[in-house]
Amino acid sequence: MISIKSQVNSRFWIVLLTGLIPLQTACVRQPNLSSKVVEYEAKAFAQSVTNSTYADIQALVNMGARVTGTPVMEKASSYLVEEYRKAGYKTEIQTFTYDKFIDNGSNLIIDGTTVPGYALENSVPGNVQAKLVVVPNAGRESDFAAVNVKGAIAIVKYGEINISEKARNAQEKGALGLVIFNNQPEELDGAPLAKELNIPVLGISGKKANLLIKRTEKTPLNITLNVNCKNQVLTGRNIIARVEGVTQPKVVLGGHYDTVIGSPGANDNASGTAVLLAIARKLANTPLARQTWFVAFDGEEDGLHGSRAFVDKATPKLLTGLKAMMNFDMVGVNQKLRIGGTSSLNSLVKATPQVKLVGGGNANDGSDHQSFAAKGVPILFFNRGEEPNYHTPNDKAVDTRLLDETTQVSLDIVKRLAMEY
Repeated sequence: MISIKSQVNSRFWIVLLTGLIPLQTACVRQPNLSSKVVEYEAKAFAQSVTNSTYADIQALVNMGARVTGTPVMEKASSYLVEEYRKAGYKTEIQTFTYDKFIDNGSNLIIDGTTVPGYALENSVPGNVQAKLVVVPNAGRESDFAAVNVKGAIAIVKYGEINISEKARNAQEKGALGLVIFNNQPEELDGAPLAKELNIPVLGISGKKANLLIKRTEKTPLNITLNVNCKNQVLTGRNIIARVEGVTQPKVVLGGHYDTVIGSPGANDNASGTAVLLAIARKLANTPLARQTWFVAFDGEEDGLHGSRAFVDKATPKLLTGLKAMMNFDMVGVNQKLRIGGTSSLNSLVKATPQVKLVGGGNANDGSDHQSFAAKGVPILFFNRGEEPNYHTPNDKAVDTRLLDETTQVSLDIVKRLAMEY
């Protein structure tokens, strides 16, 4: 369940109200008014922001998995466009395309029992019925020479040599298909196969494979290998929000709004998406809004495709004019906010005691700031680390107190950035 409770740092909100947000809060500047009134005004404003953040998280999670190229992503992008427009920003949908390998349900069938598996990336599709032959050791050429896999389906353990070499050895020895099982109990998550291979290749867990191999020791097994996969061209949709007429921002604030298949992505990354919106709402109608672009990236989970498309389409002048790119990814679970990136920006973070400075290491973490760092743009990455529901159907809840904290810290850093540059 998503919490809607908020812990407010009153001093921060007083600064924010007087320095950034041009609301009708003259009481803040009049010394004859009670500090309790100021605190009440700050808390009331903070609570309204928390409610908006909660609504954004709930709206995105209720859509289900937000997978690039699906109708759900069109719905999600429409929601974000409308929210940025209501906050007073001009929006643009930046489309881009990329190829994606898709498994539509691959498996083994043994005596009528289906054993699910995963088509290894770049495998050709295929449906093969044949005897299962266990290949010893790691599947080197000498290992395949020790057994007869011609006209059979080979099964071999993951590790020691790359999976393409295993598949190439199987193909050269006349195997009709290959099953590679993990050297751990979990499902196999291997590197992509070489594209010139032309036999279907399936990955399964070590636990499933051990049961199969034990059965082959007692009696030969005839199985069906079903690799149901294809390559598909997907269209992604970045959402760019900015003040009308601002063509050269000093800072880009970003976060991806897509998810992996099967996950509603509350923390990864409705949390970063909601923080981005919260910052945009708070900066609306202030001078800082005229120095900032807000970008919700698509295609991050498939390989940072949205942010790469953004920097590839940006003019050299836009990129060289950026003083920072701030990326928000998974900021709604775990207590300590971690910020890291380009060393030249560390001074902006050191003044914030409630965060952990991670130095330059975060520049290599797999999120959209990497695309900007590769172009020489200084970056800061806001993240709270992995948690048990990461990339699972259970990623349904975040703590909005943590989102509020991330928003407050980020606004403070943006303000300091504007003062320094």
